[in-house]
Formats: sequence, structure tokens, C-alpha cells
Amino acid sequence: MKILVCISHVPDTTSKIAFVDSNTKFDTSGVQFIIGPYDDYALARAIELKETSGATVTVLNVGLIDTEPTIRKALAIGADDAIRVNAEPTDSLFVAAQIAEHAKGYDLILMGRESIDFNSGVVHAMVGEMLGIPSVSPVMKLDIEGTKAKMSKEIEGGKEQVEANLPLVAGCQEPIAEWKIPNMRGIMSARTKPLKVVEPKSTESSVVTQKFELPAPKGAVKMISADNVGELVTRLKTEAKVL
Repeated sequence: MKILVCISHVPDTTSKIAFVDSNTKFDTSGVQFIIGPYDDYALARAIELKETSGATVTVLNVGLIDTEPTIRKALAIGADDAIRVNAEPTDSLFVAAQIAEHAKGYDLILMGRESIDFNSGVVHAMVGEMLGIPSVSPVMKLDIEGTKAKMSKEIEGGKEQVEANLPLVAGCQEPIAEWKIPNMRGIMSARTKPLKVVEPKSTESSVVTQKFELPAPKGAVKMISADNVGELVTRLKTEAKVL
């Protein structure tokens, strides 16, 4: 079985966010980048399948040369080889088109349910549509039996059990697997594992970023006595405007 794991290169969740060039670009100065947390779950499940069924695991990233340390970490965790599409991931449709171009021939295409920088959560569905194969997300459990995938996915108010034939695209989330940490042997072997750099299918993007804005700072908390229901209702109407 051939598995393709698509990983994103995102700021660590503890990073301080700022913008430059009149708030049109993200300021990467001093920012630590990591594998997208949901992608980490997808990679961990792929490595488990490799260990139990002898699958091969390729990681794919759409990004510029600065993403290669992140890719090497995925190789250190246990992936066999990697592909980097040499382009800035400007929008979901652009990224999906690049993935679909290189995903043909794989039995299982895994990625996170969403990236934590843009949180669009649509790339897996787009890739499935472009390839004409099923796409399921968010997948919390994934087992492979022959040419069939058995999954548990989260729905509002519960879980849904789903089966689909391979090939398949799955958007993963916890608890599909436990995160894996590279060991020294993995780190050393990652240095010599193949990392193929390819040019994008197209450099055109359908999205133009006009401006980024940080969330408004939180306002001061107003404490109202539990005995003063009238004032609470008045403030909810006139200030919070939720009634």
C-alpha cells in the first residue's frame, strides 16, 4: 500500500502573530514553525500502518525552501521520502490542485482535517473531487482491511461509522493516533532520505490578500451582582446587544 501524507508548515501555537507591508503579509521574524498538529496525527497513523502492513509513506508539502526543516522532521518520524512543491501555499484551491497533481497512484491520501493558520478545512474535499475518489473528514479512527477503509468520523452530537473503497482521501484528527517524536536514529536517517523538489502545476492563485487584522483586544469585565437581574438584562440589551 502506498500512502501519501500532506503536511502543512505552520507557526507554533505559542508564536506571537504580527503583520508587515501594510498588514498584507505575515511577519515570520522569530516565529517557530511546526508540522500542522492535525497533519501530525495523519502522519502518525500512516507510520502505524507502515509498521503493521509494510506500507510505504511519502510526505508532500506545498511550500518554499524554508519548509524543508519541517519536511525533514516528518522524514525523521518515519516517512520514506518526500516531495516539496516549490510554491507559496496562497489559498486552498491552489494547494489542492498541487496535491492532486502528485497524488495519483496512491492508495491512501492522508492530511489533517484543517491547517491551523487558515483553518479552512476544505483541501481534502477538493483533492477528492479533483481525483474523483471519496473524501472523508474529520476521521477519528482509520483501519484498512484489504482494499477497504473503515473509519469513525465525528458528527454533531455523536460519531458516524463509514466504509469506503481505496483510493481515499481522509482528513484526520485526534485520537486517530498518538503523536510520534523523532528519535536520534530517525533524525540521522532523515538527512539522507530522498526529498524531491518539483515546480508547481500552475503559479496562478484565485485569491488576493488585501489585508490581515488581529482580533480586537478583549474589553474589561463588568461584574454585576447576582441579585441585580434588572441591570444584567439592561446591559445585555444596550451594551452587548445580544437580547
